[in-house]
Amino acid sequence: MSFRLQPTPPARPNRCQLFGPGSRPAIFEKMAASAADVINLDLEDSVAPSDKDSARANIIQAIGDIDWGNKTLSVRINGLDTPYWYRDVVDLMEQAGDRLDQIMIPKVGNAADIYAVDALVTAIETAKGRTKPITFEVIIESAAGIAHVEEIAAASPRLAAMSLGAADFAASMGMATTGIGGTQENYYMYRDGQKHWSDPWHWAQAAIVAACRTHGVLPVDGPFGDFSDDEGFRAQALRSATLGMVGKWAIHPKQVAIANEVFTPSAEAVSEAREILAAMEEAKAKGEGATVYKGRLVDIASIKQAEVIVKQSEMIANH
Repeated sequence: MSFRLQPTPPARPNRCQLFGPGSRPAIFEKMAASAADVINLDLEDSVAPSDKDSARANIIQAIGDIDWGNKTLSVRINGLDTPYWYRDVVDLMEQAGDRLDQIMIPKVGNAADIYAVDALVTAIETAKGRTKPITFEVIIESAAGIAHVEEIAAASPRLAAMSLGAADFAASMGMATTGIGGTQENYYMYRDGQKHWSDPWHWAQAAIVAACRTHGVLPVDGPFGDFSDDEGFRAQALRSATLGMVGKWAIHPKQVAIANEVFTPSAEAVSEAREILAAMEEAKAKGEGATVYKGRLVDIASIKQAEVIVKQSEMIANH
């Protein structure tokens, strides 16, 4: 382990982030009643330019009027390259109540983008005497974003989570695809007369996980566009969880249950993790640094892996 210890990310469930446009207030109550851990009310891509002002007003009213339970409540503002984002931040910070937890900043390209929003948020918090600090989440959606992913992850103590936005990312990278996440038809290996599809998003996800884990930020997988393909969504969620991501977006309510299932440790996994911890305790009592569990070697590194599963399970159960 490095002399500089890896910081702990926020201790909150983030298995599923359910998105809904601010221009459709009729769905807000249903979103609040869903099983998603995080609610993202959107002012950006899902809202037409002519509806930006009314969507912002809808969200500000809903933040105070609706019972959001113990969910993390987040609002995605417009990109910093638009004329809308500053008004999003000012109105949310000055008019929305303390129930607002988080602001999502899209299309982040470097640490200076976070600094700009942080400066504005901090000034308004101070001016308004807000006692509950707003946290940030960001979306990596460009070549610049992935190139500067570590400096972005370290940009502000407000930063709690980071996601991969596959569609804009693909466009920025010049990828030959119109799919949002998932397996891409032409991204395959060929051997012995068989096609073998690999994951074109893997390297970007791994870079995000590494940057997030280095700086104590929650790494989250973004959208899966084909909400009619449950098994495709499940497969991508499982790959993301295996890589170390803690959750995934839902752009349709039917995706919530799958995300929660994938990112909740199974009873079997938790039981095995507890057994590994018990086996290692027994080994340590004998002065041994390793032992055998179900025919495989477990050691101090195994303790860390098992503790991740147990702690995640307990956090979800106690939330």
